[in-house]
Amino acid sequence: MARIVAMILALALLGACGSTGNDGSNPLDEDEQEDTGGDTGGDGSDDGSGDPTTPIESDRELPPGTAQPTPNNSIVRYEAQDDNGGGYARNIRYNSDDDTFEVDNLAFDGDNVYQRGGQPSSQNDVGSLGPFAVYESDVNSVDPVTGTVVDNLAYRAIYGVSTSGQTEFAIVRTGDYAGYGFGGFVYQRNGGDGALILPTEGDAAYSGDYAGIRVFDGAAGLEYVTGDATMQIDFKDFNESRSGVQFFVRNRRLYDINGADLTDEYIAALQADNPGLDVPRDGAGNAVLPNVLPVVEPGVADANGEIVQSVFTRIQTADGPQELSEGQYYAIMSGENAEEITGVLVVEGDDPRSNATFQETGGFIVYRQ
Repeated sequence: MARIVAMILALALLGACGSTGNDGSNPLDEDEQEDTGGDTGGDGSDDGSGDPTTPIESDRELPPGTAQPTPNNSIVRYEAQDDNGGGYARNIRYNSDDDTFEVDNLAFDGDNVYQRGGQPSSQNDVGSLGPFAVYESDVNSVDPVTGTVVDNLAYRAIYGVSTSGQTEFAIVRTGDYAGYGFGGFVYQRNGGDGALILPTEGDAAYSGDYAGIRVFDGAAGLEYVTGDATMQIDFKDFNESRSGVQFFVRNRRLYDINGADLTDEYIAALQADNPGLDVPRDGAGNAVLPNVLPVVEPGVADANGEIVQSVFTRIQTADGPQELSEGQYYAIMSGENAEEITGVLVVEGDDPRSNATFQETGGFIVYRQ
């Protein structure tokens, strides 16, 4: 049975069928960018790693999880607890036998078993976001003593697994708090010899999908975001063993909790607040959310294939460029030639439709092209 598991206070992983790690635990069944130094060129496309004989090394802080990672073992990372409610979800497990999700430690989410959305019996019209599955908590539960029906909060979970089954992610959030509310995320690489053979030379391009959940501080509500994810890695530069990485999310669209497209409404609010807005558009000319862009700098990746990089979104207005959001993503490589990369992105910014701020937590899986 495929599973994705995260313990927030104490890492306790449950085993997936046929997959074991060697760290004592068993894992689960064209855009602009900011240049912060190094030997990057004027077009912002240089980013980098070390010399061809030295593995890359990162100076970034990784999320909690596997204490002594290596390229060959399973690695699990999960959201740290914070004062906004992040990181409270524990034991996040996908059950392939009945296509359900289990999440522990979140109050008012029913019996902790989330059902797939988009089903006849579901309250959630959204069952998938691209290749990723969406699950919902129970809308109510029953008092076992009196039989009284108790209303619950609307939690949503997004689960993604790569085509190889080697990497996975899960995100849980609710929009039923005035603040960001409680939730969590987890991502992982399943272990075994050859889990990752990291290149030390050459460049690589990756592409795939992105899907996320937006919640708000200062307003209730939950929204979905989708997009196209791409990444480029220069395994040979920067020098001194620090690989260059660029990550983008383009063609981003916004949806409400029932799947209705909100992109045009969002762009109209941006235009009202930003005269002369250069509206971002996809290849078909449709308005889309601003692209997620990377902060290109050395030291974002390490020899175990883990990546932590700062990102932001920006618009062009009559008064010049304006940044809308900023944050980081966390990712992990897998495969004999780092063929796939899976991760989770978290950004925060001001919502142009209200006085609220948003937190967007999205997962992505990209494949080497």
